[in-house]
Amino acid sequence: MRILHILNHVREIGNGIVNVAVDLACLQGKNNHDVAVASVGGEYETLLTKYGVKHFQLDQTRTPGNLINAARHYRAIIKEFQPDIVHAHMMTGVVLGRVLKASADYALVATVHNEFQRSAVLMGLADRVIAVSHAVAKSMAKRGIPKHKLRVICNGTLGSVRTRNIREYIPIELQRPAIATVAGMYQRKGISELIDAFAQIAAKFPQVHLYIIGNGPDRQIFEEKAQSTPFNHRIHFEGFQPEPQRYLLASDIFVLASYHEPFGLVLSEAREAGCAIIATNVDGIPEALDNGQAGILIPPKNSQLLANALTDLLGNAHLLKHWQEQAQQNLEWLTVGRVNQETMALYAELKMVLSVV
Repeated sequence: MRILHILNHVREIGNGIVNVAVDLACLQGKNNHDVAVASVGGEYETLLTKYGVKHFQLDQTRTPGNLINAARHYRAIIKEFQPDIVHAHMMTGVVLGRVLKASADYALVATVHNEFQRSAVLMGLADRVIAVSHAVAKSMAKRGIPKHKLRVICNGTLGSVRTRNIREYIPIELQRPAIATVAGMYQRKGISELIDAFAQIAAKFPQVHLYIIGNGPDRQIFEEKAQSTPFNHRIHFEGFQPEPQRYLLASDIFVLASYHEPFGLVLSEAREAGCAIIATNVDGIPEALDNGQAGILIPPKNSQLLANALTDLLGNAHLLKHWQEQAQQNLEWLTVGRVNQETMALYAELKMVLSVV
């Protein structure tokens, strides 16, 4: 099968959308399919080449002049590569794929990674729409995406070619007990609530430290918030880390306090590392945590309840160990191999349907 993935970029910056697409492209290339990626480029080009994946330069920056150029370049890529499947992972890509589909013979697939964005409804332009959780599928159906187009393929990142075996990572030295989060620095990730919750428990647990791993536009806001607490010396901003596994392996508790989260790839990594997990009961997070079997679920935007959950774990060694062990159960379904297998089955189904039509 000839498969073209369309992305904005392939930079190694911790972007979950990019990571999912790169994982798929590499595994598909490894399995002897003809695979290409069209994007503005980035550090993952080297990895893609290693797995036989061709990279086409395509700048989809949303300015009128550039979009005209992008359409011209995209048409040239289609003419040269002649894909059976075009798989768009971002909104501009699916629009290009649909507008220029009439002049080519391919099936168009789109993955909805950020369902909470209003523009996500445009993903319905594709022949099939992949939702990364059942919660996302339900939401997209409510927003008018025909149910016959929707397919659920839950995210999974374990066994990625981007990473090593978990046992090969050397844990970084952290001050323990250690609470960690790995997230983009956006308000929607609930980092303000995490800092508030830490400030509420820090006096009771004078040895505990908080490690915030990631970058983003709201980082300064969070740093200023942390500085305003009496415990700022125990709140550490570590920036983007290409190997977050080293932090996860050294952490006792992992927190994901998002307001919106279609699935949360980092949850599978935190589970594999054996962290006790506290996460908000929103969107696809319960699915990523086996509906509360693999982690503690709390309401979003509530620092008090988050502080209570942290207090329970830090104050009870047996409970902490219980949730660390629970996190590591039933990991088999969170692999990139399963994601790729289900995606390839969707491609085959779609090609069969369209050939009959």
